[in-house]
Amino acid sequence: MTYYRERLWPAAWLYIASALIIPASILVFMPINITVGYITAAVLYASIIGFLLWSAPTITIDAEELRAGNARLPIEIIGEVETFHDAEATLERGQRLDARAWLMIRGWISPVVRLEVLDESDPTPYWLLSSRTPELVVEAIAEVKLRTPNK
Repeated sequence: MTYYRERLWPAAWLYIASALIIPASILVFMPINITVGYITAAVLYASIIGFLLWSAPTITIDAEELRAGNARLPIEIIGEVETFHDAEATLERGQRLDARAWLMIRGWISPVVRLEVLDESDPTPYWLLSSRTPELVVEAIAEVKLRTPNK
């Protein structure tokens, strides 16, 4: 059973900013052939959009583990879970960041969730994840811990 799932889609402004490739490619290819410029612009823009959609990671929480992209963290080794918004989130991603932390942060998503790792053999002190709904991540982890007895 999945308790939480979120896809970290790119923000709308990223698609608009990527559209700048269209006039740039047309200008580059205009002296050669305007048709080639239009075709190249369409192919490049479609490729960028396709890459943005394809590379959007997913956060999933089920009864056994938290998956962030391709990484997996068993629920039983998650300790304290905290959420940060606005200026606090900026500090967590910057000045307060431990270089050993595992990160899945996206610049277009401000809130972050910090998950303490309790495994003493793991050199990673915590995971820091971007999430548009960090409170739901905390609730899902708490619910899984309540339903799953300690092993």
